[in-house]
Amino acid sequence: MTEETLPVISSHTEFVAAVKWGFAASAARGARRIVCCDADFAAWPLDDKALIEGLGSWLRLPQRQLVLLASSFDEVPLRCPRFNAWRRGWSHAIASFQAPTEMAGTLPSLLLADNTVSVHLIDAIHWRGRASLDPRRARQFGQQIDVVLQRSESAFGVQTLGL
Repeated sequence: MTEETLPVISSHTEFVAAVKWGFAASAARGARRIVCCDADFAAWPLDDKALIEGLGSWLRLPQRQLVLLASSFDEVPLRCPRFNAWRRGWSHAIASFQAPTEMAGTLPSLLLADNTVSVHLIDAIHWRGRASLDPRRARQFGQQIDVVLQRSESAFGVQTLGL
């Protein structure tokens, strides 16, 4: 899939491919910030080795940030152990936030980069979504996510505290 060919999302497999495309297209366009939003990231390919390597290459560039926004991160360590271990070395460039309870139920499943690239899962039951390079659509998503981020709390620390 080339950057100019927008992926179609009509199945879980196509959603996974679209997320991978979204990360690759964002990096290719020189994005400084990628925001990923989902209720729990259960359907995302975060444990994919090639995806993690690509994210690492992108994060090595100056002033890059990956932002994760979820209603809960409880499943991520269980479903994505490779990603969970990898992110420890990138804690300076990865910010994770938990949405407030009153907003958690309305979180979109969305990848957004620098107000250009977006991958939006519109219907998680039937796996329907849209990938886009439309700056107007991306700005709208960015404004929607910023409202939630402003009210969210830092979460999903790289070190778990225990007694």
